[in-house]
Amino acid sequence: MRNLLLYLLLLSLPAAAQVYTYIDAEGNRVFTDQPRQGNAERIELAPSNGMPSLPTAAPPAPAATARAPAYQVLRILIPEPDATIRDSAGNLIVTASSEPALHDGHSYRLLLDGQSIGATGRSPVFELNNIDRGTHQLAVEIVDAQGHTLERTPNQPLHMLRISLAQKRMVRPCKKADYGVRPECPLKDKPPEKRDIPFVPFI
Repeated sequence: MRNLLLYLLLLSLPAAAQVYTYIDAEGNRVFTDQPRQGNAERIELAPSNGMPSLPTAAPPAPAATARAPAYQVLRILIPEPDATIRDSAGNLIVTASSEPALHDGHSYRLLLDGQSIGATGRSPVFELNNIDRGTHQLAVEIVDAQGHTLERTPNQPLHMLRISLAQKRMVRPCKKADYGVRPECPLKDKPPEKRDIPFVPFI
């Protein structure tokens, strides 16, 4: 068995190696790669049938990292959250801000109660008119050229109080110069001017 193992090991040597065998003093067959004087015989080995090693597979490409957000901050500056606006005409200015600044091809869009309102564009300032009395929800979006939403602020509550003209007149009564100037002081409500009647003495 030992001789068989030695023989198999010798077969695995490179083709250029020389193999010799002889019988030692104890009658065992010995294989070696060193020539020996006396009864050592050279063994001719068959060509190796080993196959060239296959190229190792390239390591898998690392998974693509998630796309960094285009904007770190998008917020509404004016009005503040839960603000109460008192305006008889229901007018309002909304101002937004983003960090970084708006990228090329992107636009701001204002939402009032979930509906797009006003013009979509690169200006973060929106002018609204005639907003109904009551509580509303404001939000601002950043959209791409196809109108797809990229970023969006949370809904922000707004309370619109529209003071009636009668209430405004009570707070600040109309004076003579106010008629036709202040909306709550129309010309039709201007009281007639008193005419001075000249004094005519009786004879």
